[in-house]
Amino acid sequence: MTKKILFPTDFSPASEAAFPYACSLARDSGSTLLIVHVDNTQFAYLGEGMYLPPPTASNPEVERMLGEVVPKDKGVACEHRLVVGDAALEIMRVAQEANVELIVMGTHGRGGLSRLLMGSVSEAVVRSAPCPVLTLKQPAKSPLATAKTKVRSPKTSK
Repeated sequence: MTKKILFPTDFSPASEAAFPYACSLARDSGSTLLIVHVDNTQFAYLGEGMYLPPPTASNPEVERMLGEVVPKDKGVACEHRLVVGDAALEIMRVAQEANVELIVMGTHGRGGLSRLLMGSVSEAVVRSAPCPVLTLKQPAKSPLATAKTKVRSPKTSK
């Protein structure tokens, strides 16, 4: 049986920051990298308690974006999957079905009210995944790199 590492991506900077780690771990362990995107298209409300399910047809733009997520190291084997549903539940389902040994995912690092309102996919996966989960927070930008102040060189006296 081939060893697998699951890398879920939402195409965010947090996912992009975690991707090199997933690639390195896959390369070093000889695992196949299973790159997954969950299209969590919402159900449309039709009224009187009736909902229209999300489309089952794939979005060509999302398929293209997913296909572009590839390891720079050509020695890392990878597979792509596009699934539809709740992100946390689908990540765990794919991990179970594919018998992955590790999930490597980026986290947005939200806290407080935004986490309460938006939820945390990574937290749900960490709590219920069938295997270990490595979460990586997107590195913060350096305060010096984002400062709007100008640095002036000292004046020299003549």
